[in-house]
Amino acid sequence: MTLDEKSLDLILLQARTQNGWLPTPVTDDQLRAIYDIMKFGPTSANSCPARILFVRTPEAKARLLPALSAGNQDKTKQAPVTAIIGYDTRFYELLPRLFPHRPEMKNPYEANARLAETVAFRNGTLQGAYFMIAARAVGLDVGGMSGFDNAKVDAEFFPDGRVKSNFLCNIGHGDPSKVMQRLPRMPFDEVCTIL
Repeated sequence: MTLDEKSLDLILLQARTQNGWLPTPVTDDQLRAIYDIMKFGPTSANSCPARILFVRTPEAKARLLPALSAGNQDKTKQAPVTAIIGYDTRFYELLPRLFPHRPEMKNPYEANARLAETVAFRNGTLQGAYFMIAARAVGLDVGGMSGFDNAKVDAEFFPDGRVKSNFLCNIGHGDPSKVMQRLPRMPFDEVCTIL
């Protein structure tokens, strides 16, 4: 089974990063649908470390904006929802539930904070990519962003220190007039090797 061309266009081939947003709201049901798709993407030992905080209200946006670079503020104000894609630094505490046939998988992470951080960040990033594809699959547009102060976001939204922010992703219906020209991509032969 493979996806048809229309589906591939929707999730990657013709999809574009959005820089402006239409005022069409994003519903709770759409946000749940995104999660219900992304949660099935693979992670190491089913670790599932991603944690998502949806920022939608004007009050919550006002708390987020001071942490953003100047170039990301206006588009984030306009976006119906901004997701803070974070990761749980103590994801391993849930491994006995998420990886029940080998509950001892939590032990190496519990004993080594650096290893746990690496695995949480790597797999949380994977889940963030699944999140963006899932959002496109349910008919929404996305605009991922790195231009923000992680420490400020974490202090404001994750003050207990367990969850750390990775990246932000605006979600909604993009304004076609604000989409930049598609930039080049590297060809297969320049970045891939088959041995």
